[in-house]
Amino acid sequence: MTPLRDKLPARIQRLDELAYNLWWSWNTDARELFRRLDYPLWRRTLHNPVQMLQEISPARLQEVAQDSAFIRAYEKVMILYDKEMQNGTSWFHTTYPELKDKTIAYFSFEFGLHSSLPIYSGGLGILSGDHTKEASDLGLPFVSVGFMYPQGYFRQRIPSHGWQEAIYHQLDMSSAPLRVVTDEQGQMLKISVNLAGRRVFARVWHINVGRNPLYMLDTDVDENDPWDRELSARLYAGDSETRIRQEMLLGIGGVRLLRQLGVQPQVWHMNEGHSAFLILELIREYVEQGDSFETASQKVRAQTVFTTHTPVPAGHDAFGLHMVEQYFQGFWDKMGISREQFLSMGGHQEPWGMAFNMTVFALRQSGQSNGVSALHGRVSREMWQEVWPDKAVEDVPISSITNGVHLPTWISSELSRLLDKYLDANWRTHHDDPAIWKRLADVPDEELWQLHQHLKLKMLNYFRHQVRRRWVSGANDPTQVLTGGTLLDPEALTIGFARRFATYKRAALIFRDLERLQRLLLNTHRPVQLIFAGKAHPADEPGKALIQQVYNLAKHNQLGGRVAFIEDYDMHMARYLTQGVDVWLNNPRRPREASGTSGMKTALNGVPNLSILDGWWVEGYNGANGWAIGDEREFNNEHEQDEFDANALYQLLEDEIVPLYYSRDRDGIPRGWVEIMRETIRSNAPLFSTRRMVKEYTTEMYVKALQER
Repeated sequence: MTPLRDKLPARIQRLDELAYNLWWSWNTDARELFRRLDYPLWRRTLHNPVQMLQEISPARLQEVAQDSAFIRAYEKVMILYDKEMQNGTSWFHTTYPELKDKTIAYFSFEFGLHSSLPIYSGGLGILSGDHTKEASDLGLPFVSVGFMYPQGYFRQRIPSHGWQEAIYHQLDMSSAPLRVVTDEQGQMLKISVNLAGRRVFARVWHINVGRNPLYMLDTDVDENDPWDRELSARLYAGDSETRIRQEMLLGIGGVRLLRQLGVQPQVWHMNEGHSAFLILELIREYVEQGDSFETASQKVRAQTVFTTHTPVPAGHDAFGLHMVEQYFQGFWDKMGISREQFLSMGGHQEPWGMAFNMTVFALRQSGQSNGVSALHGRVSREMWQEVWPDKAVEDVPISSITNGVHLPTWISSELSRLLDKYLDANWRTHHDDPAIWKRLADVPDEELWQLHQHLKLKMLNYFRHQVRRRWVSGANDPTQVLTGGTLLDPEALTIGFARRFATYKRAALIFRDLERLQRLLLNTHRPVQLIFAGKAHPADEPGKALIQQVYNLAKHNQLGGRVAFIEDYDMHMARYLTQGVDVWLNNPRRPREASGTSGMKTALNGVPNLSILDGWWVEGYNGANGWAIGDEREFNNEHEQDEFDANALYQLLEDEIVPLYYSRDRDGIPRGWVEIMRETIRSNAPLFSTRRMVKEYTTEMYVKALQER
């Protein structure tokens, strides 16, 4: 019995089991159960039930154990939990009963699951987390593998000068919803990989994500030298040598981990090229069993799925051949090939010379490959045609499956309860069915508008609470109190922009003509305000300069407090922002956005998108559910593109968006605006959900590989 379980009264002892399964994080009733235990503590722990149960007073636990209303809620949640974990009636089990004993392994460099596990940086990690959650909901026989980063991704601090500072905190593993994996003798399970002649060990952490396990590698163990212990300390930190060592550990070590656990996957899904070295380990295994290299390669191709996310050539990992040779010395002998053959598997001419490109390697060696939106699929086929020089662009074997978001994670609890009143009783189970959402027409305008106003106030109160907390702790000076959202007006049209501050995302585009923007922001009767949030990679100096530019504009008194920059954007804050703003702005340089998912989260909550026709929005925009900035043209001149797009953005705000938002009837309801909100949900919620996405991966990729085994 764990110390936590021992602390709990017998009547509610399974709260321990529930706290250690992230299923609670996307189940409304389970979240409410923990919230009812101790709401102030729930808020202070940022909704981390493990930490909460550790800190809650024994007296309070005894009190709720005697509370009949709490016990009824507890029993209801545990009955649902047990039913879900049994997995007898899930979509996969009923659709593919003959495949239920097969296993799909999913590898990713980062997983965004919950704010209590800060081991993600942005979109790639959130997608991995959402994919893993949906695989559980649909009943897929799924196992995920990644890294446990003890220091995670950095926490962002913006001092008064506006230049981002990166702060790293050591994660308290004992207060996180994970446990170390042990062997049959109760000893810590470890795997090892040879890295340039040195054996590096990793322990393994286990996270329950609904029905399925996620295993995380961690090199902070006694057997390793200090520099090897630091190998998995931080996400996206270090030079290319650190990266190749991490990617060898994830790909090769991840395969060895599953073998050691007795897990024998029939499908291996690589989410980006970071884990592609797993292909080498799989080939090595087959050759060791007696296959030729050619036969082994064919077998591995039949089992592997590769998803690429980056439409920019420079964004793909590539390692110098000398470095690859140093780290894989002798590995090619175990594969039955020469050094030259080995290096040619990923050989690609980079601007700086010949290199081993992880995306090229994965594309050549995987049986199935895809981009993450229809447009990104097209861009990827054009970009990587050189891998198949004998094929026309349209015949390049890179398909597309458009990303989605995990509806139970990202929809607001308040909207869920409203939908319970008006939609089909089984709407949660069938939320990828467009027909389910037709009954949104029955939701009264007044109720939808009042709900949004509530979520907007909730967001603004959250910002004020954060500013107050930092002010009391001495972390903010007076100017930062003003830039953190305290001056925002709940009545003003509020535009949100929150994402990674990479230059191609053009965070400052809306400031291109300050006088024109001022007229919008400072209009007495129809004011507009802007909320910005997001981090730049610690090594991205231009990205940090963008943050400083936006932050300094937020301090500018001539903008009347109508601009805010909210520091340290994470999953917790994202829920408030994507549910509370009035419009979601996205203005990347087309076609640089592979997909994007933040706008899907806002659309799910009735917040219309105002976006360039790039990534998912090319498929999502229907003319009545938001606004498209400009058109689908692509420019060779960035200055021309910025000028054209900025003008189109201003025109939409001036001529359409602002007038529509402030057009109210006698009841104070902006009927036209509410209709766009309704259409935003109706048209986007089913199509851009991970339910639709994971079903597509299953039917179009996983089942094909499983049936061939």
